Amino acid sequence: METGTTTLHLADEKATANLGEDIATALKPGDLVCLSGDLGTGKTTLARAIIRALSGDRSIEVPSPTYTLVQTYHSTPPVAHFDFYRLTVPQEAHELGVDDALETGIALVEWPELGELPAPAISIRLEESPDGGRVAEIEATATAGARLARSLQIRGFLDRSGFEGAHRAPRIGDASARAYETVDVNGDQPMLIMNAPEQTDGPPIRDGKPYSRIAHLSESVTPFVAVAHSLKQAGFAAPEVIAADLESGILLLEHLGHEGVLDADRHPIAERYELAAALLAEAHRHDWPAEIEAPFGARHVIPPYDREAMMIEVELLLDWYMPEIAGRQAGKAEAMAFREAWAATLDQLADTESSMVMRDFHSPNLIWRGDRQNFDKLGLIDFQDALIGPSAYDLASLAQDARATVPAALETHLLDYYCHQREAVGGFDKAGFEKAYAIMSVQRCSKILGIFVRLDRRDGKPVYLKHLPRMRDYLLRSIHHPALEPVRKLYAHWMLLDEEIA
Repeated sequence: METGTTTLHLADEKATANLGEDIATALKPGDLVCLSGDLGTGKTTLARAIIRALSGDRSIEVPSPTYTLVQTYHSTPPVAHFDFYRLTVPQEAHELGVDDALETGIALVEWPELGELPAPAISIRLEESPDGGRVAEIEATATAGARLARSLQIRGFLDRSGFEGAHRAPRIGDASARAYETVDVNGDQPMLIMNAPEQTDGPPIRDGKPYSRIAHLSESVTPFVAVAHSLKQAGFAAPEVIAADLESGILLLEHLGHEGVLDADRHPIAERYELAAALLAEAHRHDWPAEIEAPFGARHVIPPYDREAMMIEVELLLDWYMPEIAGRQAGKAEAMAFREAWAATLDQLADTESSMVMRDFHSPNLIWRGDRQNFDKLGLIDFQDALIGPSAYDLASLAQDARATVPAALETHLLDYYCHQREAVGGFDKAGFEKAYAIMSVQRCSKILGIFVRLDRRDGKPVYLKHLPRMRDYLLRSIHHPALEPVRKLYAHWMLLDEEIA
């Protein structure tokens, strides 16, 4: 495999530890990292920094495994730290479990030249520098090298932004191509890095346009900066953008907190969901600007949630979920019937109320801040794909949370509570909103059923399949509304759900 080499000067132990954190943010399960160099050149210092960053705990004890030969850590992903200094024969490396460690996590190996190993993702040789400090010569495969180069680019961004020497620790990512990490300086208030390189368009799939453009997905960090600015101006708790490199796709953000809206058993906390519904009622009364000018030169026009976007999303059920359930692709006639049923259904949204739709308004993106007042108690994140469209969509996102089961009684309460908040100030069409809610609920559930199968089949993320039963249950709650009759009949005929819906 093609490799590349980088040489870095490390002035002191702090610089070595910073490099360890930079490496940690670049690592993936299955990566073997080899650390070479004479005694006292900083191999264990580097390994310790990597392990602490992956563990998210800079105080964790990381002794040298010189005598134990291997030490494991339950980080995310898990790490096994090996020291081959006392190996008697190279083949003993296999008995220590290097291959096993790489199946689910990361292996760090000191003195790798003394053992028999697979090809490393990253090899680092540390040597004393005649000018003081140390020199790190880094060799990496093409894929690992690209990740590490991006991490070093982020380190440069932090240095230029006035946060030189900041501590970094990776965070678990989401279903998107974005990555996140925690940043702090000397234990001060933590911040977040959003690492989101601009996405290139995929292949054209309809009318010469790729899926991302049809569905109006953000492909850079500019929409996030712009929508965050608009939300904050309206009095909502979006994160402050502290520093930005729009061209490179790197943002340094205010950390809104760790607490969410679910309890320890991942059940919705009703009062927090209720406040979220009230927040949506307030937001949907706001006159949102479609064109936004924000700090850092961010200019953005919020796209419409148009028919084309809704249709391409719902067709994910046809393209991915139907083959999973029925074991076959839809035929041309079936695809045409599907589009006709949805066209007739979406026609009923012509006069529905529109607002800014944040699009992923559910538990992973709501931060609870109990020491604040009113709507400031709810921090909002992950809104870069916002559109101007049916306001009912975001309430469906909340009341039919894709990541946590909202009981039917709580969903009904949230819908009634939202409508009560809107009716209290007048000018609200409750029946029209409830119809739009049912349509957008089934549209959203159909889309997500397709997305979760796609995440498994295309992206190798089977963990999302566990959410399919929940999304099917939500769909069944809404599909009996009269507005959904064309879709209901089609889904029943194709037997795409677990129970009779005809």
